[in-house]
Amino acid sequence: MSVEVYVLQDDETTSQQQLTFGTGPDSDKKNKTSAPHITKKIPDKDICMIARQLATLLRAGMPLVPALAVLGEQLQTTHKSSRFFYGSDENPLAVVMKQVADSVSSGSTLADAARKYPNVFSDLFVNMVAAGETGGTLEDILMQLAKMLEKRVNLTAKVKSAIAYPVMMIIVAVCVVTFLLSFVVPGLTEIFLEMNRSLPWPTLMLISVSSFMKSYLWLIFLAVCAICFAIGIWMRTKEGRLFADRFKLKLPLFGSILFKLEISRMTRTLGALLASGVPILSALEISKKVIQNRFIANALDSVKNFVGKGDTIADAVKKTGLFPPIIFYILATGQVSGNIETGLAEIAEMYDQEVDRLTKTLVSLLEPAILLVMGVVVGFIVLAVLLPIFEINPAL
Repeated sequence: MSVEVYVLQDDETTSQQQLTFGTGPDSDKKNKTSAPHITKKIPDKDICMIARQLATLLRAGMPLVPALAVLGEQLQTTHKSSRFFYGSDENPLAVVMKQVADSVSSGSTLADAARKYPNVFSDLFVNMVAAGETGGTLEDILMQLAKMLEKRVNLTAKVKSAIAYPVMMIIVAVCVVTFLLSFVVPGLTEIFLEMNRSLPWPTLMLISVSSFMKSYLWLIFLAVCAICFAIGIWMRTKEGRLFADRFKLKLPLFGSILFKLEISRMTRTLGALLASGVPILSALEISKKVIQNRFIANALDSVKNFVGKGDTIADAVKKTGLFPPIIFYILATGQVSGNIETGLAEIAEMYDQEVDRLTKTLVSLLEPAILLVMGVVVGFIVLAVLLPIFEINPAL
């Protein structure tokens, strides 16, 4: 049965370039079964659920292969109760879990089986699972991974919700003002123009703006759409993405939130990988992939290059000049005590709290600011309409 979101490919021809830890031979080459490949990246919240449920099943004493099969059945049951069916009655993620269970049953490790689906299981997942299998602590590693992804998802959702509300208020305010100037005000101002009287400057300004909006509204709309489209195309280029990411970090308050969110994501991932036994260079490469800001990702790439040349991670971080001094000192202290993973986790928790505080501050500042601007604009419109009436009324 074909599914639209799948691209069928043979296991033997599957090739993924990964920086891996504990990579073993692919025993599935003996069993040439076709494996579905999901073309869209699975959200972190779904991977978090898979890791947590699999860890719970393993801790309950269930062997790995039956646990994977149960997890696939659970995903399929949940899928059937949903309104969305991805174009078929099969849940692509459930099919992947069944294929992973088959690979593990044939002798493959869980890490090698998961590595075939890079859009489902990230390098972070694969390498931590490989470390867990090597050390015999798979269920603990999976639970640690689930908690880490859960914190990442919650923090990102908190920032998005804090930004989404002011953005929605701005959009509504712009739409209301545009509607007033384009459709309501012209009918009122025509009355004043027919009186052939001198009008106060606020009314004249309002008439000019309203006439312009009424005459060129569609042109303005098309121009805004064209500009947004051009910016979107430019931001897909390497130079445009880098410029936009650097510009985001310079925004007042927003830039600080985005920067600390990325630092939290980076340090938590790096700490979890090092705690799992992943080599430092591989951990830095994987941590770079979870960073969404290319400017910070390039800085972490420089850290990796410095470490590869023999520098300590603390000295490498200091050389970039991008990261705050407190990160250098915490890392340096962790290196001396031999517990750098704990230092990275503490940095992540510290920046989590900072992001939470800044998002609350952002919302508390933007809400009254937007309402104030909206009140001033609407107040000016009302004043411009009423002033001629106040001047005419004494003569009546």
